[in-house]
Amino acid sequence: MGFSLKLYLIVTPGKEQFTLEIVSSPLGACLMKLTGPLTLQTMFEFQDAGRKEASKSVVVDLTGVPYMDSAGLGCVISIFASCQRTKRGFAIFGVAERLRTLFVVTHVDGLLPCFDSLEAADAAASVPAK
Repeated sequence: MGFSLKLYLIVTPGKEQFTLEIVSSPLGACLMKLTGPLTLQTMFEFQDAGRKEASKSVVVDLTGVPYMDSAGLGCVISIFASCQRTKRGFAIFGVAERLRTLFVVTHVDGLLPCFDSLEAADAAASVPAK
C-alpha cells in the first residue's frame, strides 16, 4: 500500500489560518487532520476532500480545531452521511470541550461517533457501517 500525503493551507484575510492534512491512518482509513477554526471561510477544502474520498473509511482529527461554526458542523455531518450512504466507517477524535458543547447543543452528540484517541477512532472506523 502506497503512502500519500495531501496538505492544504487556507489563509483568510483577518482570520486564523486553517490546514488540512490527509494521510493514511495506521489501519488504512483516510485520516483528515484539521488545524485551525472550521468555519464557512475555511471549510471548502475539507468538504471537497470528504466528497472525493469514496473508497476508504474516514477518521477526522479535531485535536487542532479550537472552534467551528454551523457551516463547519454541517460539513462534518455531510461527510459522516456520505460514509453512511456508501457503507464506510467514520469516526472523530480529539474533540475539545468547546466542540463537545456545540455537539450537545445541536443534538448531534449521539449521532457523530466521537472517540478519545486515534487508535479507538481508527478501530471503530475500520468496521464498515451497517
